[in-house]
Amino acid sequence: MNEIEKVDFLVIGSGIAGLTFAIKAAAHGSVLVVTKKENTESNTNRAQGGIAAVLHENDSVESHVRDTLVAGAGLCHEEAVRVMVSEGPSRVRELIRFGVRFSRGSTSGGRRPLALGMEGGHSHRRIAHADDLTGREIERALVAAATAQERIRFYEHHLALDLLMLGGACVGATVLDSVTGSVGAALARATMLTTGGCGRVYHHTTNPIIATGDGVAMAYRAGARIANMEFIQFHPTALAISGADSFLISEAVRGEGGLLRRLDGERFMPGYHERAELAPRDVVARAIDAELKRTGDSHVLLDVTHLDGEETKARFPNIYRRCLDFGVDITREAIPVTPSAHYACGGVCTSTRGATDIPRLFAAGEVAWTGVHGANRLASNSLLEAVVFGHRAIAASRATGALTDAAEGEARRQLERLGGERSPVDPVLVHHERDALQRILWDFAGIIRTRDRLERAWQRAGQILESVEKAYSIRRLEPELAELRSLVTVAVLVVRSALERRESRGLHRLLGSPEASGEARDTFLCRGEGGLPRPLGDDSAPIAVR
Repeated sequence: MNEIEKVDFLVIGSGIAGLTFAIKAAAHGSVLVVTKKENTESNTNRAQGGIAAVLHENDSVESHVRDTLVAGAGLCHEEAVRVMVSEGPSRVRELIRFGVRFSRGSTSGGRRPLALGMEGGHSHRRIAHADDLTGREIERALVAAATAQERIRFYEHHLALDLLMLGGACVGATVLDSVTGSVGAALARATMLTTGGCGRVYHHTTNPIIATGDGVAMAYRAGARIANMEFIQFHPTALAISGADSFLISEAVRGEGGLLRRLDGERFMPGYHERAELAPRDVVARAIDAELKRTGDSHVLLDVTHLDGEETKARFPNIYRRCLDFGVDITREAIPVTPSAHYACGGVCTSTRGATDIPRLFAAGEVAWTGVHGANRLASNSLLEAVVFGHRAIAASRATGALTDAAEGEARRQLERLGGERSPVDPVLVHHERDALQRILWDFAGIIRTRDRLERAWQRAGQILESVEKAYSIRRLEPELAELRSLVTVAVLVVRSALERRESRGLHRLLGSPEASGEARDTFLCRGEGGLPRPLGDDSAPIAVR
């Protein structure tokens, strides 16, 4: 990119939320999409299960809202949930118009209706899917729609470093070209964060390598409020085979009749929840974790061998092929699975129009906190959230005025600060600190937590944060160091949030603390002294709808 680029809309991240926003924004001005890898590498691309929406006459908005609220364990904001659920069907139909090829059922009355699936926590079949590659199919269609727009440009292999701030407002971001090592700035009257999740802060994750929490970290450093980062969802069934890179075995496999068994062949889920394998995914993840701790085994088994083999291959072709690559024919033998960090229910505080605390800064998708997921996300609501709020952010972002010449002056000052003589980065130290941080979060702030473990994680993550910030100020800018800076920033946010919640609720399971039954409160954080998060009091509230 040029040293300084000026556009109307800057989009950081290229998942479903970012692409949805970019396509809509192009009708109102120029758009620059900054993405760390290829434009199809994202959590969206890995989403297998589908997108939840009320698409059948036997279903209802009230039912979907109720299922979402139940899963959220008392922390969902009902107003935001109703916005998402009510507008969901229109957004799914829009995806179809963009060319998304959802799976269809048999012909009925001259038409082929959507083949709607069932997943844990849902009371109706409402999951629109494209076999077991839903995210990839949605991304394919949206990338095609976006690249066809002359007003949209993509900068692949570019990493946003920090937001550019002027007078308390965001005017763009500094950007690192991962290939050439050059640093530039993108100025925009509206900046949209759609960087996805932060799963790579954990040792085991279903997330792609780019999911390092950059958006949350940048917004936090710029002064935005961050909420509910203690609620990290662990997917119960990632493929537990060496070299599989935590390949996700979709929730829909259990929805279609898959059974969980110990290595001795016995089922165990009926002893943990009345809905057995169709229990909410946090219940299933904890049950598997408990069984593994009790038996000492490294994994459990997900069994679909009792189902029709040809139907299994037709419904889950990608999972079938991927497992076969590792020597497992899922129609004949059970799949080895283990829990893995999957989704962050917290994030940058936004209104239901995508607006953050910071003027001109917007966020949507997994990076954002709207209140729709509460303490636990209902399966397949993530793609729905991204497309609904990515769309809704257009109205507010359009209303931002033009930038003044002072924005370019601030950009030049920041680039000058990042330039000059800087020491080279020692890759061994970066990789060591990253590995240590991931293991700290996995061991001490994972599926099951204790106060002692969290205090240990807080101390050690804080030390790494201090070390990384010092290195960042004097070392040559490289993607690995910038990503480590994001990861450790997110780590202290997760741990501080977990320490502030002295109850077990939803995804936050604190040994010795009973299941919460009282009034639910969100956990809001802002930046304090030394860059460490400072908890905000009970007077902190969600951003007003606007």
